[in-house]
Amino acid sequence: MNEDIVIPIAGMLMIIALSIGVPLVVALGKKWERQDKLPKVPNDMNDRLTRMEQAIDAIAVEVERISEGQRFTTKLLSEGQRAPAPQPVRSEPS
Repeated sequence: MNEDIVIPIAGMLMIIALSIGVPLVVALGKKWERQDKLPKVPNDMNDRLTRMEQAIDAIAVEVERISEGQRFTTKLLSEGQRAPAPQPVRSEPS
């Protein structure tokens, strides 16, 4: 390769590398700074949140069970009002 062309090609490659690399490095540095400012959640807090989530799920299941029982009771009561009351059977003395 001609030595006179190597220097301009190397210069152009350096300009391209710098124009792409510098913004990437700046963006990466800003990302690291933002991550340092975020509050860290301790492990015991994660465990506590997990237990709270499980408790809320258990409460939801119990509330659903109670509402199902209430629907069943309401259905029984509404069916009882529609049906005529049974008449007592009278037995005549012989």
